[in-house]
Amino acid sequence: MKKFFLFLISFLMCYLLFQEKIKQNVNYKTLNEPAQTYNHRIKISKEQIYQGNLVLINKNLRIREQGVKTDIINLFKNKIPDNMVLPDTTISLSKDVALNLSKMIDAAELKGINHFMITSGYRNNSKQEQLYQEKGSDIALPPGYSEHNSGLSLDIGSTVTKMDYAPEGKWLKKNSWKYGFILRYPKGKEAITGIQFEPWHFRYVGLPHSALINENNFTLEEYLDFLQTKKRLVVNIGSKKYEIYYYPINTKNEDIYLPSKSSYEISGNNKDGVIVTVTK
Repeated sequence: MKKFFLFLISFLMCYLLFQEKIKQNVNYKTLNEPAQTYNHRIKISKEQIYQGNLVLINKNLRIREQGVKTDIINLFKNKIPDNMVLPDTTISLSKDVALNLSKMIDAAELKGINHFMITSGYRNNSKQEQLYQEKGSDIALPPGYSEHNSGLSLDIGSTVTKMDYAPEGKWLKKNSWKYGFILRYPKGKEAITGIQFEPWHFRYVGLPHSALINENNFTLEEYLDFLQTKKRLVVNIGSKKYEIYYYPINTKNEDIYLPSKSSYEISGNNKDGVIVTVTK
């Protein structure tokens, strides 16, 4: 048993070291043509524009019903993550997002940063409406226009001090992208996001997208415009290689060709197209 724990600690330290070095290995380039010819055909419906980890939700774009994550769980009951303060036992989040959050908080804890607190997660429309009526339009957004309505976003605080100054806030700002998260409303980008600087609000978009957003100091709005302009990218992060394709969806159903053996994810942008992410 002792050997097992020593192995586990060694593995975690190696993983953390890899995460610390990963930023130096992020690079990407534009592809003029697809990297190769794919023969696995799938049909994309317009409905898929409105669902996935990259859907844009802001004052001008509301989330559709199909955009809400279907794997919402109660964090307190499921003990995910099990090392954060939950002042409200009803806080919920997408299970997939919660599992990635747990990995991120574990990595921070190995660095001695362990005073995290989740103050808000998923909100349904009725809860968002209640908040909107209580706080007003200067603080809250109407139902459907808040990222909290998706299950992809959460507010992370520190039990020590404000996130602007807390070690937890500084660590997340530097490292959250490695686990698929972005600081959704950064300082100096208020004119683009339409939201004041919120050092506590994090959004899950997944890798490699969080890496590219961090590398280019993008907001989600800027990143989706970037993908629409570039259309095809190949991205290297450490030993992993990704291909990203943007497809406009103009008709009811469109054919897309994908690799038959590589894994891939499809997400809409909540506007006019889908982003296909292939993991090589």
